[in-house]
Amino acid sequence: MSSAITIKSLDEINLMRRANKIVAEALNLVMKNIVPGVSTKELDMIAEDYAKINSAIPAFKGYRGYPASLCVSINEQVVHGIPSRKTFIHEGDIVSVDFGINYKGFYGDAAFSLVVGNDVDEKKRLLKVTHQSLFMGIEQVRSGNRISDISEAIQTYVEANSFHVVKQFVGHGIGSKLHEAPEVPNYKRPGRSPRLLPGMVLAIEPMVNVGTSDVVVMKDGWTVVTSDRSNSAHFEHSVLVTEGEPEILSEAINKQFL
Repeated sequence: MSSAITIKSLDEINLMRRANKIVAEALNLVMKNIVPGVSTKELDMIAEDYAKINSAIPAFKGYRGYPASLCVSINEQVVHGIPSRKTFIHEGDIVSVDFGINYKGFYGDAAFSLVVGNDVDEKKRLLKVTHQSLFMGIEQVRSGNRISDISEAIQTYVEANSFHVVKQFVGHGIGSKLHEAPEVPNYKRPGRSPRLLPGMVLAIEPMVNVGTSDVVVMKDGWTVVTSDRSNSAHFEHSVLVTEGEPEILSEAINKQFL
């Protein structure tokens, strides 16, 4: 992760608006194709093809050796699930999809979770709480606030609803690099965190588990699962700090699945 917090120019912000629009549109297309029987590799190919026809480069593919364009995480998988021709979506699965692209040197990044079909209410409640916690965090994206205001808002809301935020993985700044400073934890860390300034762009991404905050990385070196194998959900938006209201650059993601 880049160590310096960058303030984006108007031209750079406009490139990031376009990058995140491509991400959102690709995720909407993936969302429409998440049905029982589809393989996670098929979803990966849909996103990759959409990026390419829009003059964008999938950001995850090859990043530190990651082998795919999408991250597709199912049920107890928190993040970084590797798409496979052998992994199929089933009725009742929680499916979390994360996608990023590079457009003319600037990045977009967003994620959503959904439940396939009609399943028990507890899964849907997990998704609703995780989704709402993202917006509780976004509400704190105000010039003069601190990163810790975002973190505390997310943690407080999640824990008030008897779920648990993942602490091992965090959100991040984003711009000409996929991961830039500052880190954006989903829990309040001790000490003073960076202050928010107009022109900063943050990828805010609560990862919320049913049973525990603890996670482990599987033998593939990527797939993160809950340590107790309870269900998890993940939502993410790239958000611009302005002089006033926060601007959600990836806002075009369809919300009808909630």
